[in-house]
Amino acid sequence: MSAWLNDETTLQTAAAPRHDVDIFALLRDRAGLRADDRAAQVTASGAAWLADASAYPRSTLSQWEARPCSPGVLPCGSSFDVVNVPALFGRRMLEQLWAEGPGSGPVATHRGRMLLFASPGTAQRLPSLLAWEEWGTGSAGGSRRHQGALPPVLCHGTGDAVTVPPLTGGAGTGGPRWLVAPDTRSPWLPGPDVLLWACVRVGRSAAPSTTGYSIFPPADPGANVYDVSKRR
Repeated sequence: MSAWLNDETTLQTAAAPRHDVDIFALLRDRAGLRADDRAAQVTASGAAWLADASAYPRSTLSQWEARPCSPGVLPCGSSFDVVNVPALFGRRMLEQLWAEGPGSGPVATHRGRMLLFASPGTAQRLPSLLAWEEWGTGSAGGSRRHQGALPPVLCHGTGDAVTVPPLTGGAGTGGPRWLVAPDTRSPWLPGPDVLLWACVRVGRSAAPSTTGYSIFPPADPGANVYDVSKRR
């Protein structure tokens, strides 16, 4: 699966001269931003990691050079899986992961949902782990103690593709954007056990937030995305 377009070229190094943006130079120029702003900015190494998820990394980088402010589509299953949760629940998961857990990998928002990038294989294992913890839709003849406590969790793995935010820009445009952007060629990615732990902690907490950093209003199915003010 190609990340952007079907690549029918041989990607010769002697291609015709380009007049597009030097995306790596642009990303290097953003290195002087404040720490809070850098959390949501993709680095050159992070862009290379994202491109490696596609079948044609060099073609993907070329497309980003031509359209650095446009979102893209990348396949899951090789470099990463993605766990897709409602934005408010996702923010509470991030608070747990950063305050009491090991942290998170890259995180993005899109259409009122939060996309948590996870290690490959998570999409296959996490649903069964959540079912084992007695979440979900219930089963015939059995009771679900936590039924309704966990919002819809979508897991994207092999055979799926996700929309990723643009490498530059994105904030304030209403489209996908990074909350925790990839900043290294080998970012740490949480596995199904870590994300299960975060889901359970948030789903079972009686208070809207248990980290002490903020107090959230009651969950609203139509709630807008909340800005993350603390990366780690």
